Amino acid sequence: MKSIHIIGVPMDLGQGRRGVDMGPSAIRYAGLDQRLQELGYSVTDEGDLTIKTQEEQRIKDERAKYLPEISRVMKLLAKKVERSMNKQKFPLVLGGDHSIAIGTIGGVAAHAHKQKKKVGVLWIDAHGDFNTPETSPSGNIHGMPLAVCCGLGPKELLGVGGSFRKVEPQNVAIIGLRSIDRKESDSLSKNGLNLFTMGEIDKHGIHRVMKKAFQKISDVDYLHVSFDLDSVDPVYAPGVGTPVKGGLDYREAHLIMEMIADSGKMTSLELVEVNPILDNRNQSAEFAVELVQSAFGKSIL
Repeated sequence: MKSIHIIGVPMDLGQGRRGVDMGPSAIRYAGLDQRLQELGYSVTDEGDLTIKTQEEQRIKDERAKYLPEISRVMKLLAKKVERSMNKQKFPLVLGGDHSIAIGTIGGVAAHAHKQKKKVGVLWIDAHGDFNTPETSPSGNIHGMPLAVCCGLGPKELLGVGGSFRKVEPQNVAIIGLRSIDRKESDSLSKNGLNLFTMGEIDKHGIHRVMKKAFQKISDVDYLHVSFDLDSVDPVYAPGVGTPVKGGLDYREAHLIMEMIADSGKMTSLELVEVNPILDNRNQSAEFAVELVQSAFGKSIL
């Protein structure tokens, strides 16, 4: 029986809209533990990391807002994820905004690095999250985590999990892109990440796109899946920090997770950007729990 280790990270410092810090509670309230146990998994919930609120601190650098506290929490998260994997447990991290991926991937990479193994990332998101303080229009760190994991960004974040590049850009596939800053787009192309836009999904279908993504990142030992709920169209998931029309529909999102389950390659998972304040009767958190079930093997038959 696979043992799942849940870690909550109620982080809202990485983005401008309040409320996403309540995401872990909303996902738990939607019955996450019970749904996973029904699938035959052993579940341990460690609770939430403690994070200073925006009111408790000042912004020292407008290009990387709340950097000291985000850096502190990410180092703590990385240690918890690494420890979980060292014990052969599956880390399931609940956000919070997408800046938490710096800590999650930092921990996965720290575990893999000691074994000289390679990490791959499936990044399911409307956004590239590949800005740096120099290119970001807002200074919000939730737009920077993938760049940090690929070795670009503030030194305080690059050191999370160890002083090495956490994932090689060619071992990253972003699924569902539809909102990218201009300078960010240039950087994504220059660094050679595998990019799959909503336009490609419309043209070729999600099944073919996912098969291609798996082919591109097949040469890895650990596969981290980072699912930003804003990849889904706001019709199905209205409660997210940065909703963008034209996203994944209900079946496309589930098929992504079902194909991940069928691959048998996923070794860690995080769900981010659920914002109950913007939601409709916890609809988005309930959808998130359904997606987790699909990723862990729930099928119709």
